[in-house]
Amino acid sequence: MAVLQKLRTKFGLAISILVALGLLSFIIDPTQVESALNSMSSKYDVGEVNGKSISYTDFQEEVEKYTTISEMLTGSSASSAAQQQQIRNAAWQGLVDKYLVVKNAKAAGLRVGEAEMVELTTGDNISPVILQSGVFSDQNGNFNPENVVTFVQNVSSDETGRLKMYWDYLQNTVYNQQFYQKYGALFTYSNADNALTLAKDVEENNNTTDVEFVMIPHSYAVDSTIVVSDSEIKSYYNSHKKFFRQTASRDIEYVVFEVVPSQDDINEASNRVAEVYDDFCTTDNMKSFLLKNSDRSLSTYWFKAGELNTISTDVNDYAFGVDTKNASPIFRSGNTFYAARVMDSSMLPDSVYVKHILLQGDKADHLADSLCTAASQKGASFTNLVALYSTDQNSAADGELGNIGWMTQSYMIPGFESVIDAQVGKPFVLKTQYGTHVVLVSEKTKPVLKKQVAILEKTTLASNQTFNEYYAKANKFATIANGNYENYRAAVDSLGVYSHPMNRVTEATEAYGAIDNAKEVTRWIFDNKKGKVSNIITVNQNCFFITVVKDIHEEGYAKISEVSSTIRQQLYAEKLSEKKAADVAEQIKGLTTLDEIAEKLGTSISTETGVAFSSLSSRSLDPKFIGALSIAPEGKICGPVAGSIGTYVFKVTGREVASFYTEDDAKVFRNQKNQYNSQMLVPVMSADAEVVDHRARFF
Repeated sequence: MAVLQKLRTKFGLAISILVALGLLSFIIDPTQVESALNSMSSKYDVGEVNGKSISYTDFQEEVEKYTTISEMLTGSSASSAAQQQQIRNAAWQGLVDKYLVVKNAKAAGLRVGEAEMVELTTGDNISPVILQSGVFSDQNGNFNPENVVTFVQNVSSDETGRLKMYWDYLQNTVYNQQFYQKYGALFTYSNADNALTLAKDVEENNNTTDVEFVMIPHSYAVDSTIVVSDSEIKSYYNSHKKFFRQTASRDIEYVVFEVVPSQDDINEASNRVAEVYDDFCTTDNMKSFLLKNSDRSLSTYWFKAGELNTISTDVNDYAFGVDTKNASPIFRSGNTFYAARVMDSSMLPDSVYVKHILLQGDKADHLADSLCTAASQKGASFTNLVALYSTDQNSAADGELGNIGWMTQSYMIPGFESVIDAQVGKPFVLKTQYGTHVVLVSEKTKPVLKKQVAILEKTTLASNQTFNEYYAKANKFATIANGNYENYRAAVDSLGVYSHPMNRVTEATEAYGAIDNAKEVTRWIFDNKKGKVSNIITVNQNCFFITVVKDIHEEGYAKISEVSSTIRQQLYAEKLSEKKAADVAEQIKGLTTLDEIAEKLGTSISTETGVAFSSLSSRSLDPKFIGALSIAPEGKICGPVAGSIGTYVFKVTGREVASFYTEDDAKVFRNQKNQYNSQMLVPVMSADAEVVDHRARFF
């Protein structure tokens, strides 16, 4: 228990590492994947990594490992939607590491040996994973190798197997990170700098150009003389096909009838709060009262100023205001009504440092009283009493036997809540599910004013009548829509509702507008054909969707018909640039100065100084223009250049070789590119192995 609690109390320090590794709890509703469990079809696989099919069972086993470790750290299996997403990402990454990254690294001849692992976990070259886990830190937050040894010794005696699971997890993470480091080093060190490349980088960044130019901007008007043929589009598509790879998606329209409380419903909620308000102000049994009359039960939490703002700023201002003898007035925030009553006030610390002696068995209560007396009156060493009598010989925070460590209201062993207001240095007895404890609070943070606040809260809910009215509207729409897009549009027009267009909906889509948790809509969309209109799909019990599939984009390469308009625009722009450049060339034929050219073209001369090629400059200049002037002869009229936004005629008026860009700058830039390459290692490897990720079908 003590080692598990050590994990929990150190969670704050450990989270920076554990979140990065995706170590957060995850619970999945098995009903969401019931159909997958009943089929062996690859359609119901979570994905495929390097030729290895990942079934739901494979994925769930990975998830359960992280779930168990998370419960050890937090003492809770609860999780938010964001945490669930993070744990899914971590579980998936674990499989990618196992079947792809490590496998490829081994194929490249890389190895991580047993002796190397010993050095990285318990030796003289400790991995950052171990160093920063927080579990092995001393009282100053510094890594203590003795704590690692103690932890490993406890693994074999832990009957739950949880400590072994955590230790195996740490070792596996260290193991994988070594392969990442070694594999990345192959690329980093193969991209070594040499004198020639460094000198070229320095030269290019120190060469700047001064230029005078005229620019004729391209018109936004369509030039009907420029024709892009279907054969040209097809040729471009075939030669650039890799740029048109896509994930499966759908184009849809939908209407949604969201049930909102009527004014009658709001008035009813207000009246209900008003009816019980007097009793709220006077009741002696607040717990029972709130269970019967409030959406929020009585909390024993001690709030300090500001913390109640998460519920209501009005409630917080009342609780820490001048007059708290009487209950607050009734506040309204949106469709929720509040009233508050301060139940108790006290000066309390945010955290306390706790030591304990755990006793179990029939004589535990009598022995606890004796030890409490001995520790408080006879001056006995608490640490010695722990060594002689405590069942828990593993609690040794900061290296002292019996120390549990710092506790807060949020990080607390169940049953230990009374330590928050316990007297420093005075041992006392309490009981928990683990046994009888002699507890000693040895330190506490500076006390601040805190209050226990009872909150009467009532959120307005739509009545059955209101609910039925909205459902009737949705049902009328669905009846008119009657299964096809033409009828759907007729329903939109006749009922005067707004149809929401939404393109490129993927299997991962969970939100439609401001409505979350709408995965059921997405599942329907991907299970139906183009032109199909849904029946009513209920989301969050208060939103009625009717949706229609307008177009289907299959996974793989986009059809040429889907991208032809984009290609046509690209080819049109290129042809327009070429035509404009040819037109300018014809107009300025025989002219020898920029003044003459500017006058002929009806424009003016612009100037730019210090234009550098290698960085393409930070100026809003056309890249094609920058490239042309970087190699143009000095003092000669050049062009026209067909740019992306206009046509250029220019003259280089001067060049300068400076020395502001140094070899060190070039090395920093190379390091940045190496870091980028290392970040792209897994994405490129995954693309090459054609990794398939269908988690969005299930979650």
